Amino acid sequence: MTARRKLLGHALMGRLTKVAVSGPEPNAVVLAELKALHDRIPHLTGTLVASIDGLLIAHDLPAHIEPSGMAALAASQLALSHRMATTAHDGGFHDVVVRGTGGYVVVYAASWASLTVLAGPEVNVGRLHLESRPVARRIADQLTAPGKD
Repeated sequence: MTARRKLLGHALMGRLTKVAVSGPEPNAVVLAELKALHDRIPHLTGTLVASIDGLLIAHDLPAHIEPSGMAALAASQLALSHRMATTAHDGGFHDVVVRGTGGYVVVYAASWASLTVLAGPEVNVGRLHLESRPVARRIADQLTAPGKD
């Protein structure tokens, strides 16, 4: 590819992409929340934020977990849990805990997204909820803030 074609390609991409003008990128703020949560909870193994349609927003996952696949799974779990809560109690969905032999997966509603937290079997689940629920609310606030869509 010639230098001229590369330059034209970059100029075209610059016109076609939406670039944030001021403030930190929303994903950077969300990622900082995830890392802080990871630092506060012993036995936390990973975190992820995904949209309700399964698009990855941010993650702090171990290398052996594929982020986009986990985002799709989180969206499926969120949709199923929301439907179950609505059917059983005619109310909204807040969170769901999946306990397996290798640990916990907890999915929290966060506006039009979800916060998924992975933890080992020895985690204190009460502390996990105590720390994670406010993070889910802050992420929801960040994602719904004016000018962040």
